[in-house]
Amino acid sequence: MALLASVAPAAASRPNILFIAVDDLRCDLGAYGVRHVRSPQIDRLAATGVTFARAYCQQAVCNPSRASVMTGLRPDTTKVWDLVTNLRTTMPDAVTMPQHFRKFGYRAVAYGKIYHNTFPDGASWDEPTHNVQGVVRYSEANQRRLAEYRERMKADGKPPAAITRMRGPATEMQEQPDEMNFDGRQTTEALVKLRELAGRGGPFFLAVGYIRPHLPFITPKKYWELYDRAKIPLATNPFLPRDMPPMAYGDRSMGGFYELRDYLDYADAPSPFDRPLTEEQQRELRHGYYASVSFVDAQVGRLLDGLDAMGLARSTIVVLWGDHGWKLGEHGGWCKQTNFEIDTRVPLIIRAPGAAANGQTTRSLAELVDLYPTLCELAGLPVPSHLEGRSLAPLLADPGSSVKDAAFSQFPRRHEGRDYMGYAVRTEQHRYVEWVEKATGRTAARELYDEVRDPEENANLAAQPEQAAVIRALSERLWRGFARPKG
Repeated sequence: MALLASVAPAAASRPNILFIAVDDLRCDLGAYGVRHVRSPQIDRLAATGVTFARAYCQQAVCNPSRASVMTGLRPDTTKVWDLVTNLRTTMPDAVTMPQHFRKFGYRAVAYGKIYHNTFPDGASWDEPTHNVQGVVRYSEANQRRLAEYRERMKADGKPPAAITRMRGPATEMQEQPDEMNFDGRQTTEALVKLRELAGRGGPFFLAVGYIRPHLPFITPKKYWELYDRAKIPLATNPFLPRDMPPMAYGDRSMGGFYELRDYLDYADAPSPFDRPLTEEQQRELRHGYYASVSFVDAQVGRLLDGLDAMGLARSTIVVLWGDHGWKLGEHGGWCKQTNFEIDTRVPLIIRAPGAAANGQTTRSLAELVDLYPTLCELAGLPVPSHLEGRSLAPLLADPGSSVKDAAFSQFPRRHEGRDYMGYAVRTEQHRYVEWVEKATGRTAARELYDEVRDPEENANLAAQPEQAAVIRALSERLWRGFARPKG
């Protein structure tokens, strides 16, 4: 591969890494064929890099997904399945991706959300993770509104944890410049650091993590004005899949609305098991999400401009990835946290200088767990033998080839007092899921979706007798990808 042959082993000649993480970013981007979303800067990156049309996260929620990316290990290995487990508690000696790069002369620096917010992992970086301070979030009016709402909750006898968890409205259009938002300010600071890193002489690993389009959708007015709310298309399948096992979505309060109900204007939102949100609510949330995408897109453009202006574009590998998908009304949900395609499929773009496939799209299955070995290979570093992903570097030379025949995801669920893990495999034609009861190790339910005939996953075929042979083959493939749990 000519790209790799040009990478010399000396640290000074190794490529830099610009590692861009975007929270809750689904594949609604121009580069992915979604024309109603304004994403010119990410599209610009895609036009000069390789776009992965079918990349998947390992668990569709922030902390497990990011721990998997940064260690190159799957959630059952990291033992990080939730938002409260610190990777260093379960794997104190893990050598993360930036740690590995530091061993070979890289200076590793992070801005914003790379790991989950509460676990920035100081061991990974040469400097403490940079999180900008003093940035306006809610307006004063909405801060007062939240304070009053919490007082009413207290008067109604709501538990302290619920009161603390409650947030302001889910959306807010602000008359503020980009700099008054977290992502705008941190981009400015990251650009200052980029110039500093470029001037020190050695290779760098600069990670920039954006918090939008995660809720709440607080963005400057100009990004809202890019969209006509009345013309924004709504989900075509605002209903649960036919014959879906209940643990696939969780109890009534969880799989669809877990986060959304923490915002005061959606605290009483109906369960997807009951009915969808009103059309007005759906349009408001979609509008806010897309405005947030366009806001972050503009910040990505500033980073790319910085690389160009500093003469770094030809010596820097750029990676942009989303940590998981997000439902915008599909299956009645407004969250992530399932094994469905809409939640596990993620945007992934890699631009490596000199790659033959730059400007093209690959349909090879790929996983976020593959990023660690991929970047090692592209940078000419040894690939640790314990990693559970596979390098995607061959696809940067030949996007029509394939590096794997399946992608794997999982999600834990507590349903009716019992704990399950849903193990999913995505192949060329199918998504297959087995829900394994943790206490016994038995398979309590199955899901099978035909991704060719039913790409929205609206009908679970697992109970159909004519699918028995398909299920046997997929079950065998599933457990070659996962170690079978024991009861």
